[in-house]
Amino acid sequence: MIAGQKRIMKRFIIADDHAIIRYALKNILASAFLDVYVEEVADAEDLLKKVMTEDWDAVITDISMPGRSGLEILQQIRQTHPKLPVLVLSMHPEELYAVRVMKAGGSGYLKKDTAMEELVNALNRILQGKKYIPPSIAEQLAYSIENDSSNIPHEDLSDREFEIAKHLASGMSLTDISAKLSLSITTISTYRTRIMKKLNLKTNADLTLYAIEHKII
Repeated sequence: MIAGQKRIMKRFIIADDHAIIRYALKNILASAFLDVYVEEVADAEDLLKKVMTEDWDAVITDISMPGRSGLEILQQIRQTHPKLPVLVLSMHPEELYAVRVMKAGGSGYLKKDTAMEELVNALNRILQGKKYIPPSIAEQLAYSIENDSSNIPHEDLSDREFEIAKHLASGMSLTDISAKLSLSITTISTYRTRIMKKLNLKTNADLTLYAIEHKII
């Protein structure tokens, strides 16, 4: 460091409901940056509170958490902090969520199984105001942006509807989904009705077949 130059601390906040994931990511950041402060939260509500009350250089958030999803929080952060870089992590394949994340204003999308190798690279890009887009999804993203209308029915689902559809197709009951997302069973049932109408399906079995055909599960 140049004599007299002030070291600037980087401030990151990690949101993930799995403590082991937060621990691993925090260690990566501590090793990669000379002067860094990392805050950990376990759910979307705490993440939003921290973003609203403190200053951060970047947010690293899981896409699936209890209560509101990472996508919903991303959209809210964009309304109040449009320039704050947000890197979204997920265990799901890029083709399922990356386009949704980028269209919602995310700075980047990273699968958890590649986070150990790519996290620092992704953060360095988004800290420069750039986007981190996995090569495997770049072409799909470009096509999606150029073609707002889609012939794929599930592209018309909202982010929450898509999340619930995926759980239903995987065989989860309304009760299980209700507990996982901290929503009432009535609310989940209402979402199911909307999903079936948009996809023109009748039963959960139909939804499972649709999800397999379109590689959603």
